[in-house]
Amino acid sequence: MIHKAVNDNQVVTLNLSQMQSVLRQPQVSINANMLLAPIVSHDNGTHRIQLASSGADRYNGYDLAVTDGGQYQALLSVQQPLFTRKSYRTYAQQSAISRQVNDNTIRLTKHEIEQLVSRQYILCLTAKFQLANSAEQLKAITEQLEIMHMLVANAIYKQTDEMLLQIERQNYQDTYATNRVDYITNLYDLNALCGIHDTTVVDIEEMHFNLNRLPVTQSLFSTSYTLDSLVLTADLKINDLKYLPQVSLIANGGLNASYLPTLNRFGVSAGLTFSWTLYDGHQRKFEQQKTQFGLKNIAFDKQLFTVQQNTNKDKIIRQIAALDEHLRSLREQLNSYASLTSAYELQLKHGNISVMDYKNLMKDVAAKKQEIIMSQMEKEALISSYNYWNY
Repeated sequence: MIHKAVNDNQVVTLNLSQMQSVLRQPQVSINANMLLAPIVSHDNGTHRIQLASSGADRYNGYDLAVTDGGQYQALLSVQQPLFTRKSYRTYAQQSAISRQVNDNTIRLTKHEIEQLVSRQYILCLTAKFQLANSAEQLKAITEQLEIMHMLVANAIYKQTDEMLLQIERQNYQDTYATNRVDYITNLYDLNALCGIHDTTVVDIEEMHFNLNRLPVTQSLFSTSYTLDSLVLTADLKINDLKYLPQVSLIANGGLNASYLPTLNRFGVSAGLTFSWTLYDGHQRKFEQQKTQFGLKNIAFDKQLFTVQQNTNKDKIIRQIAALDEHLRSLREQLNSYASLTSAYELQLKHGNISVMDYKNLMKDVAAKKQEIIMSQMEKEALISSYNYWNY
């Protein structure tokens, strides 16, 4: 879309140059034609075909007064429009507005790309944190399995307890493998979105979005509606040009004969043409009314978008505040889980708790960390979304 808008700007420039040429440069052309009207003369008892009769009394063919022997033209014609400054100025204004529309499209497209890339990057970060969480849980249960193996050897726990932990470790291994595939998939999608051809599995950098609360004096989204209004107004001005008086200087020179082409029939002529549309069934009024309705529609769309934009920003701010409170509570719970996990691991070494209780605790801890990850990434997505609307 950016490349197309850049090319469209070039087309706008060419269109204006083309219109400048039409309005200010003379049009030069060569016109040539030859018309023969032969007759069959019956004068003096003869029958002769004459391509150009000098005057026959009895003949078959067109009336001599109509044909006059034929027509022969070979003219170089020039037509120069006059008093076109206002017309060119109107076309120049339309071109300037078109370039503004394309430039605004480029800025909005870049903004859309930033938003898309940000969302995809958040998906990559989510997959990365989930992968790290599953790796941490897999490491923890692997360490406990080593301890459990010694405890089973000393008859503190049963063989079935060790098997239970082995099954649970397999579950964590499957989760880790799934999360790794998710991370690679999201990374490839990020590269594709950015136009990067790279299959290397890199560790993307952790980052946080900053909330942009600066007031926007003139939103580029609103600018689009303003430019749409200017486009309609400019089109109406272009339509009004045909109701201006049109004056052109015309001249030609060359051969212009109506009997036989001879050297003494070469000459020149010059003059003015004038045209002015006085009445065309109120077409101008209809175009003005259509433009007014179009401007009203754009104004309504702009007003509706402004309401939606402000509503979305207010909603996102409230959602971020609620998420901050939720994250604070989740982190407090996770700290409590950390203390409880340490206590469980100590008791597990002495055989004072069941393996099932420890396994359930690990599941709860993993779920709580997953909830924190999702809440953090949701907050980042909300900040990115707010920055998108506050533009």
